[in-house]
Formats: sequence, C-alpha cells, structure tokens
Amino acid sequence: MSTTDRPRRIAVVSAGLSNPSSTTLLADRLASAVTRAAAGRGGAVELHRIELRPLAHALADHMLTGFPGGDLATAIAAVRDADGLIVVTPVFSASYSGLFKSFFDVLEPGTIDGKPTIIAATAGTARHQLALDHELRPLLSYLRAVVMPTGVFAASEDFGHEGLDQRIDRAATELAAAAIGTPPAYGAAGAAPEAVAPTSTRRDEFADPTPFEALLRQASGDTIR
Repeated sequence: MSTTDRPRRIAVVSAGLSNPSSTTLLADRLASAVTRAAAGRGGAVELHRIELRPLAHALADHMLTGFPGGDLATAIAAVRDADGLIVVTPVFSASYSGLFKSFFDVLEPGTIDGKPTIIAATAGTARHQLALDHELRPLLSYLRAVVMPTGVFAASEDFGHEGLDQRIDRAATELAAAAIGTPPAYGAAGAAPEAVAPTSTRRDEFADPTPFEALLRQASGDTIR
C-alpha cells in the first residue's frame, strides 16, 4: 500500500475528568464523523484514542523528570505520528483544563507542526464558548498545528440538538479534506489541465484615472485645461 493509499492516522485527545464524560462523548462523535467524512472522499482513517485522565500521574512525573513512561510515551508517539488531530477539553474558568494543557506542555517542539486539527470543548453553559477562539486556537496555533476553521463547542443543552450535529459534520469534513486531500483534476491524457485565460471584458476603472488636480477644479467649478 502506498503512502497516499494508507489510512490516515487520527489521534483523538480527550481531557475529560469524569466517567462518563461529556468531553469524551464529544470526542467520540467527532471521531465517528471524521471516519464518515473520510469514507465519503474515498479514504479511510485509523483512530488512536487518548484519554488524558489515566495519564495524570505520568504527566506530573514527566514534568519532574523529563522522561515519559509507559502509556504516556505511547500517547505522545501516537500524536507525533498522526496525520491529523481531534483535541477536546472541558472548560474551567473560561479556559482549557490544566490536564489538557499539561499534555501539550510535555510535547517536544515540532511534534504537531502542520497537523490539521479540530479544536473542541465542553462546558455547563454556553457562556464559555469563546474559550475556543480565545484559548484553544491560540495555543494550538502557537504549537504550529493547522487549526480547522470550524471549532466545536458543546454546552450541556447542546447534546441532542441538531445544531451540534451540523457543527460536528462541518469540522469533520474540513479535517478529512486536510488530512486526505483532494486529487487534482486531470485531462484524459493524464496531464494537468492548462490554465484557462480569463474571458471577462469588463473595463478596468483604474486604467485611465482622472488627475487629482482636475477633480479639484471640477469641484470648484473651474474649466479643466
């Protein structure tokens, strides 16, 4: 199987703290939507789910020792080798959780450079929805991930609402397009089509400008000489 034919690896990072967790539920729904979107483009994905809650002690140890161990090392490798990311955090005090931030703090520089990424968050109230663009997007952009235009925020009342489904599907479509890509259109002979010359004959309004001095004379009623 060639590199272009292999399933794309998608790492799904969830920082849910409870069990069951609305954060994990949202992560799972996004993962399923990306799988469907990839299939719709003739591709496939290989999901690697990473729950941060069981890694909390290992993250603290890593910050003290500088060495990841066991399951944490496996999780970091999954993110490093992924073709795309789905990252989901609960919102506390209008920002991502400390557990979520700790995981990204221990990644080596360059680990997620250029990786297409869906950012998502959950909270008990819609008042926290700005955390997506004021907290998550700057963080992931700083780490040089390519953040998808559509972020997905889900307050408690959003679950079961079709508006959430629409946002999930839109974000999943963007990630599938970025991770799988669309092959260029080719002609019958297999060559890239030639560029088509523009056919518009609209007059360029800036081709023959009136001098500013003439405009002043017109405004004052003087004859243009």
